[in-house]
Amino acid sequence: MSYQEAELVNWTDFAKSRSELGAAFLRILGYFREDGEKAIGAIEEAFRARNAAALVAPAHKLKGESAQFGAYRLSAMAEKIEMVARRCVESREGPDELIEDVVALRPCFTETMALLDRDANPLVARRPQGFGRRIDSPAQGFGRAAG
Repeated sequence: MSYQEAELVNWTDFAKSRSELGAAFLRILGYFREDGEKAIGAIEEAFRARNAAALVAPAHKLKGESAQFGAYRLSAMAEKIEMVARRCVESREGPDELIEDVVALRPCFTETMALLDRDANPLVARRPQGFGRRIDSPAQGFGRAAG
């Protein structure tokens, strides 16, 4: 199966990770965002330099971290980049065939993070219906002097 056929996010695995990580979930999701940005930057830089060896480590890291959160399309893209880069290193070829994959990586990461953030936001489940809550007394209103 190609990465285009992989689901963007497997919500069952995402929920499992969320449950297993517990209170650390949001912090680790933040690390994934930071690490993902760095990995994609390193992949893009290595590709521009036509350095197949430099593609391997950031693609490998992105593959594993993406899979942890159920981000299977991103994980599959990173896996393809890693495997082709390894083959290019062994055969002493440039990674030119990866151009479409490298170009598609950042938009996939952005789309994936938007979905993960939307689902991970603790306010989404707790948002009250309507425009807000009614303030019954001035003492309840934030920043209002009791009168």
